[in-house]
Amino acid sequence: MSANWSDPRPLSPFTTVWRWHVTMVVSILHRASGAALFGGVVVLVAWLFAASQGPQSYAKLMELLVSGPGRALLFAFTLALCFHLLNGVRYLLWSGGHGFEKGMANRTSWLAIILSVILTLAIWTAAYWHLGLLTVGG
Repeated sequence: MSANWSDPRPLSPFTTVWRWHVTMVVSILHRASGAALFGGVVVLVAWLFAASQGPQSYAKLMELLVSGPGRALLFAFTLALCFHLLNGVRYLLWSGGHGFEKGMANRTSWLAIILSVILTLAIWTAAYWHLGLLTVGG
């Protein structure tokens, strides 16, 4: 670069240059949820390994997983799975050339976020209900 460079603009786009919008956030979340799913697979393998090692190993791992932080981890894994699935369907539609219009891309981005939260809550509510941890009518 020359010593008398006077252009104040950055040399490449950066997060301070771009205005954040929902499609950008969803793209970043899709990558982050993919990484979270990798971590969830590690937990799944640990669960299978503990089950193969006998009742004591399994009980120790289940004690960790049913604790508050363990449930938070499993909830986050479920949320990442739901979001990655729904946003993946969105990307699949994009591969077919559908939904590229700005308004449609924004709506489907919000739809993927909202439906992933609803689906996660539905899965956890159904699981708690099935286990008898939720009671109807008090």
